[in-house]
Amino acid sequence: MKIAMVSPYDFTWPGGVTIHVSQLARQLGRLGHQVQVLAPHSPSRECQDSDLLVPLGRSVPLPSGGSIARVSLSWWLARRIRALLAREQYDIIHLHEPMAPILPLTVLEYSNSVNIGTFHACHNHQHLYKMSRPVIKRWRQRLHGSIAVSRAAMRYVNRTFPGDYEIIPNGIDADHFSRQAAPWPQYQDGKTNIIFVGRLEKRKGLRYLLEAYGRLKWDTPQLRLLVVGPGNPDKDSYHLLGSRNLQDVEFLGKVPYDDLPRYYASADIFCSPATGAESFGIVLLEAMAAGKPVVASDIEGYRGVMRHGREGLLFHNKNVESLTATLETLIKDPQQRQEMGRRGHATVQPYRWPVVARQVEQYYQSRQQAAYALATQKTA
Repeated sequence: MKIAMVSPYDFTWPGGVTIHVSQLARQLGRLGHQVQVLAPHSPSRECQDSDLLVPLGRSVPLPSGGSIARVSLSWWLARRIRALLAREQYDIIHLHEPMAPILPLTVLEYSNSVNIGTFHACHNHQHLYKMSRPVIKRWRQRLHGSIAVSRAAMRYVNRTFPGDYEIIPNGIDADHFSRQAAPWPQYQDGKTNIIFVGRLEKRKGLRYLLEAYGRLKWDTPQLRLLVVGPGNPDKDSYHLLGSRNLQDVEFLGKVPYDDLPRYYASADIFCSPATGAESFGIVLLEAMAAGKPVVASDIEGYRGVMRHGREGLLFHNKNVESLTATLETLIKDPQQRQEMGRRGHATVQPYRWPVVARQVEQYYQSRQQAAYALATQKTA
């Protein structure tokens, strides 16, 4: 099949949807399909997957769900998109966040292919969908099939756009994270290492982890916190770092993808204190693939990929006392950490990209057949 992956987000900036699109495109290519990615881009930034990319417009940053979404707002691309679709004649057009401005909507307007949408988001509020629904509902009707990456994502979109959604999860490169990576020697000094991986945005909840760490460090001096991810700490986190004079907290910034397994290998406990708006738990699965026990917020997106007491422990969202007690449980019990790590490693197997890509491929085929049957009925 000839497939176009459409992303509203700048393909040169890291993000969950961008990573999903590029890795799914690669895996579908290994299955023998011809795949291109249609997305905005920043010409001044390096693009690791430039061989996949058909650049369509430059992006502008917009606030979205406690993060920054870099999307194109260029309606003038309509003529170029129309010509591209007419020339390429894609069998499948797979739009990620298909109701997002503006590239996916423009593609839907001119597409004569089988259109599949994947809905990734799960925000705390639905203001954007509710405000835009009267305008974009006609584009929603042009989808031949709809995928949600989790039950949380399905519930979020289904409130505004009721319909049938196939749940196909995000995939991960399990082999990359489960390989026998060598831990960094500087962190193998007998201290218990807690690791946080994620963008340093307020919604990722780092301030709660810093406060819990400060309480634990008082009674457990042999403790270290590794913070991996791009961005700068929010004001609350800066205040905690200064007022508590927290020791052994290392901000490592964005690390190369090839080095990330070594940081997981250096850790004893992975912690994600995200406060919400998480439809899925990719970082949880990465840690589990690396054989690490997980401590995570008890939010729907995380409950979808781990079970309390099996692969790790869940704590009450935004509750420092609960997070402190939960971390303390695993800090004091190395055997439980090892058992949870082993179970987590087994849990990630259905999320391997070859498995997920096959599910997507089968969904394409079913929607193609349904679209053909419908077209046949109309001409009969």
